[in-house]
Amino acid sequence: MTTGMPLPTWLTRVGVFDLETTGVDVTEDRIVTAHVGVLDRHGREIAARDWLADPGIPIPDGAAAVHGVTTAHARQHGRPAREVVAEVSEALAMLFAQGLPIVAYNASYDFSLLAHEARRHGLPELPDPQPVIDPLVIDKAHDRYRRGKRTLSVVAEHYAVPLDAAHEASADAVAAGRVALALAREFRLPETAVELHAQQIGWARAQAASLTEYFIKVGRLDPDDSLDGSWPLRS
Repeated sequence: MTTGMPLPTWLTRVGVFDLETTGVDVTEDRIVTAHVGVLDRHGREIAARDWLADPGIPIPDGAAAVHGVTTAHARQHGRPAREVVAEVSEALAMLFAQGLPIVAYNASYDFSLLAHEARRHGLPELPDPQPVIDPLVIDKAHDRYRRGKRTLSVVAEHYAVPLDAAHEASADAVAAGRVALALAREFRLPETAVELHAQQIGWARAQAASLTEYFIKVGRLDPDDSLDGSWPLRS
């Protein structure tokens, strides 16, 4: 492991993206809040946009307890889900068109749920989103045997990144971007964002296979089942 390395030139300005939702099923759950922003090389947010949607379905109490948005609040203050989905997709497409990599923690969740939301509302999907930077995948690849959870709050603390309002889309997005910057200073990352994106595809697949093997061993999965290792979009 190396420390204190200068950032790769492509990581000196990055997009950040996070969703808070009605649940964890990427095919059925809906967007409640979203954040898309841009960080500079120092981790300062230099552009940002937030959305609050009325997801069109009740927000379960468990989800509301995580992100703080109730069904009543979303119905009173949220915008139509179709408009939010369209604008979030357009904001991300614009950053990709500018050549910016976009950081998303556990990216396959956020990008997959957004894709299913687009289909639900008859909107264009982001075509093959890349380059994406997923601090969860990178951290697991470079520090595979570190014990403990890999939630954003735990990993942010490990890399000394402040996260004062976990499970708020804007706070989580910015913290994920800062963790990505910390990882780049801690480990030697590829020379281009395209190379890193390609490496993460393989890392995510291997990580899912390893976790599948463990879950089968402890009885949490049937021997014929497997976790989806597709990244950054689940198959």
